[in-house]
Amino acid sequence: MKFLVAGATGRVGRYLVEQLNASGHQVLALTRDASKAAFSRGVEIVEGDLTNPASIAPAMEGVTGLHLINFNGGDYSPLETGGEIIQLAERAGVKRVTILGAGEETSVEQAAKASSLAWTILQPVEFMTGALDYAETIRSEGVVRQPFANRKTAIVHEADIAAVAAAVLTGDGHSGKSYVITGPEVLTPNMMVDTIGATIGREIQFIELSEEEGREQWRVQGFPDDMIEFFVWAHGNTPEVGYTVVPTVEEVTGKPARTFAQWAQEYADAFK
Repeated sequence: MKFLVAGATGRVGRYLVEQLNASGHQVLALTRDASKAAFSRGVEIVEGDLTNPASIAPAMEGVTGLHLINFNGGDYSPLETGGEIIQLAERAGVKRVTILGAGEETSVEQAAKASSLAWTILQPVEFMTGALDYAETIRSEGVVRQPFANRKTAIVHEADIAAVAAAVLTGDGHSGKSYVITGPEVLTPNMMVDTIGATIGREIQFIELSEEEGREQWRVQGFPDDMIEFFVWAHGNTPEVGYTVVPTVEEVTGKPARTFAQWAQEYADAFK
């Protein structure tokens, strides 16, 4: 089968491209800048922008399944071209679509639900690669400075999100469903930093910032005010869905979800 993966160089997309390719499928990796994309042999890189649906229309020809994101890859704003994208997919004969959600429902989900496509919405919680934000100060000082040190999260490995998407795109029984995707355990930032320290064999100090100190740190790092407000909401008042483990990964893929300890082993060099 032939698949088109949007957001192919993103944290989930790159895993999905490689997993589908490794399974012997024909994969088109859609990216806004082909010069920055690198994948395994056999993957075809195509350039296009979801905010300009006409630019991706040729890539849809002959595609069985389509993976979409519901946000603009440039500035992470909600994608407003969902209707046009889904119409193009229907005309091209696409059968299935998975949609990686990021926040509220957008035009992408709305159009897919009203279409003839077999649609499935993926709703992952916090990504494990967010812990890479700790890497610079761990390497230079052996310290992590963050607010909300004891917040709870059912943090998930991006490879597991991709594995769910791959199973949905290549299998039956998922049409019309929305899947919350989590890791296998509830953790706190303190616990994650301890795991990283144990992995690299180094004691790491966690210094908890106040909310205002956290806001200032994010401002210095260049985050806009609306993103900072989202961080404060998500980390300071995490909704229950964000720290409730669900068995989606194992139920859909047949394999247990990856632990944060496994993630830390994979990314250990980033912290050394």
